[in-house]
Amino acid sequence: MGTGSDFTTPAHVPVLFAEALHALAVRPDGRYLDGTFGRGGHARAVLEKLGPDGRLLLMDKDPDAIAVAHERFGADPRVAIRQASFATLADWDETAAGLDGVLLDLGVSSPQLDEARRGFSFQHDGPLDMRMNPDAGQSAADFLAQADEKTIADVLWLYGEERMSRRIARAIVVRRTEAPLTTTAQLADLVAATIGRREPGKHPGTRTFQALRIHVNSELDDLREGLDAALEQLRPAGRLAVISFHSLEDRIVKQFIAGHARAPAGNRRLPEVAVFVPKLRAIGGAVMASEEELARNPRARSAVLRCAEKLA
Repeated sequence: MGTGSDFTTPAHVPVLFAEALHALAVRPDGRYLDGTFGRGGHARAVLEKLGPDGRLLLMDKDPDAIAVAHERFGADPRVAIRQASFATLADWDETAAGLDGVLLDLGVSSPQLDEARRGFSFQHDGPLDMRMNPDAGQSAADFLAQADEKTIADVLWLYGEERMSRRIARAIVVRRTEAPLTTTAQLADLVAATIGRREPGKHPGTRTFQALRIHVNSELDDLREGLDAALEQLRPAGRLAVISFHSLEDRIVKQFIAGHARAPAGNRRLPEVAVFVPKLRAIGGAVMASEEELARNPRARSAVLRCAEKLA
């Protein structure tokens, strides 16, 4: 579901598309889960590699994405579809038999960015929503209307790494005493007026919008829970492939794989703990987009793919 991950024409494929498919090592009779369906670019490619005994499970929070999944793949008896966060994949009966591969393409999809009504982007004025599932949870506008100044500042700092988080939070609190922030343009203009343009080529509201989106959708908590669930449901030799789009996500994925692949450093001053038993084997290191892909899709610049295999 990461930025650039829609599938509208054969020429438009997800970021790190070939690399992600290679990482999954799809078997014709395998059972695979795409936890971030988006617009089905990965799903279509996995399905093409599956035989009649293969199984493909599709998940997404976004009801628009799920509608597309039903439209494009609902008639295929090899496919099962569920609207939910991948954090809950272990709760789905379809995963109980085990999985041979789990793919997570994190972040926001191109259709979500391009539709003003979803409120993800300052490029299009629309309601200040940002929820991947618009029918659940608190919108960005509701959060900014109700949270105290410190909470807003903490969210901007933790999830957006915004150095001017306190100044922006103060401006938001002052502004809402006059009128609530209800549109993306209002928030983008307020941030720009508060901090100016610090980074060439980047809108001053970029980090603020990223932070609010991550908070509203519980993206980092979902990622941690989803990684644990994937490890639990993967069969031996099953593959986990994760594409992330910023350092906060990638750090979580990197540390998760390392934590289950390598024993922690010992300390001879402390008593010995139980023998470490690795559960994962890292497959290569971080994979980035090629120069060719970057020329075709500049959004791929921040994408990182990591893959691991479950051990017996």
